[in-house]
Amino acid sequence: MADPRIKTIKIKTGVVRRIAKEKVMYEKEAEEQRGRIQKFKDEGKDEHDIRKQEEVLLESLMMVPDCQRRLLKAYQDLKNILETESELKGLEEFKAAEKVLEEAAPQLPESSLAHCC
Repeated sequence: MADPRIKTIKIKTGVVRRIAKEKVMYEKEAEEQRGRIQKFKDEGKDEHDIRKQEEVLLESLMMVPDCQRRLLKAYQDLKNILETESELKGLEEFKAAEKVLEEAAPQLPESSLAHCC
């Protein structure tokens, strides 16, 4: 039977990877939406259409802090597991988890990065 610690590391690694990707997508969506709103304004579109697009932008922007909060928690969970299970350091899953932490670090809010790491 496989070591349950390895399974936990794989799951937590997937969670960090997914949330980091989700945050990037919301930020990209918000940037695209800003461009769309500017285009609507430049073309003189109906004010109602512009307001609806601004609502869509706000929804995307509201998701970014939520993703950051969830990412921070998942990041800390995975980091703690890797610290406590350091005897698994040679395994591929452990190395993959370390790489995901490294890649996700820039997506963390700056203020929390100083506190957690």
